[in-house]
Amino acid sequence: MYIIILITLSLASFFYLKIADKFNIIDKPNKRSSHTKITIRGGGIVFPIAILLFFFLNDYQYPYFVLGVFLISVVSFLDDIYTLSSKIRFPFQFLAIFLILYQLEIPFIPMAVVYFIMGLGMINMFNFMDGINGITGLYSLAVISGLFLINTNENIINPDLIIYVAMSIVVFGFYNFRKKAIFFAGDIGSIAIGMFIFFIGLYLTVTLKSPLILLLIIVYGADAGNTLLYRKFFTKESILDPHRHHIYQKIVDIKKIGHLKVSLIYGGLQLLVNVIVLKSYALELSTQLVIFFSLIIFFILVYIYLFQKLKV
Repeated sequence: MYIIILITLSLASFFYLKIADKFNIIDKPNKRSSHTKITIRGGGIVFPIAILLFFFLNDYQYPYFVLGVFLISVVSFLDDIYTLSSKIRFPFQFLAIFLILYQLEIPFIPMAVVYFIMGLGMINMFNFMDGINGITGLYSLAVISGLFLINTNENIINPDLIIYVAMSIVVFGFYNFRKKAIFFAGDIGSIAIGMFIFFIGLYLTVTLKSPLILLLIIVYGADAGNTLLYRKFFTKESILDPHRHHIYQKIVDIKKIGHLKVSLIYGGLQLLVNVIVLKSYALELSTQLVIFFSLIIFFILVYIYLFQKLKV
C-alpha cells in the first residue's frame, strides 16, 4: 500500500507542476526574497493530498481535523494565486484550529484558549519560516521523526497518517531540495504542514501530559518567536509584512551559506533536541519543566548571539 501511495503522490506532484506552469502559478522574487528566479509555487499541495488519501483509505479517521486541513488548504491555495486579504484568511485559520480542538475533544476551559493561540501561532510560524529551498521539507521531516517515534512508543495515533505525510514531503523534496528549486511549498504547503504538526503534537502532548513534546518545534519557534519580538519592539514593522530578519535568512544573505546547508543545520539541530525529548518526555512533570525552560532560555540566548553576529 505504501508504494501505491508514494506513486500516487508522485503523480499528483508531477501533474500539479504541469498545471501550475500552464496557468502561471509562480513566485516572482522581490527585494525581500532569498531566491533570484521565478519559480512555481504551491508544490506543497501534496501535503493535504496525503492527508486526504489517509482519510479515505483509513475508515475516515479524524474527520474534523481533515475538514480543517481541507478548508485552510483551499483558502491558502487561493492566496498563493491571488494574494488574499488577512480579513479573508484569518477567519478560516480560526475555524481550522477550532476543528482540531473539537477533534481532540478539548473542553472550553482557559487552557483551550492557550491551545488556540498556539495553533494560530504554529501555522503562521511555518508559513513565515518557509523562505529558502529545503527548509520546510527538511525541518518538517525532523519534527515528524520525533512525533513518529513517540507515537511508536505510545500507540496513540494511527501511524499511517504520519507516514503518508512524511512520504508527501519526500516527494515534494524531489522538486525542492535543490540549489535551484523547481517549485516552492507555497502557503498551501507551509500552512497545511503546520496544521498537521499542530494536530499530532497537541494530540500527543495532551494525551501524555508532557509539555516537553512542544520542544519538537523549538528551533523554528526560537527563530520565529524572537524575530517577531524584534520586529514588534525594535523595527516597528507590521509583523504581517514580508521581511528578511529571520536568522536563517541572514545566514544565507550575509554569510552566503547555501540554502540546503542552512536547511540541514535547522533540521539537524531539531534532531538533537528530539533525542532529549525522547529520553525525557515520560519523566516527572517537574523534571520536564526544568528541561523545557532550560532549552527555551538556551535557544533565546543563541538567537541573541547570532543576531548580534549577523547584524548589519
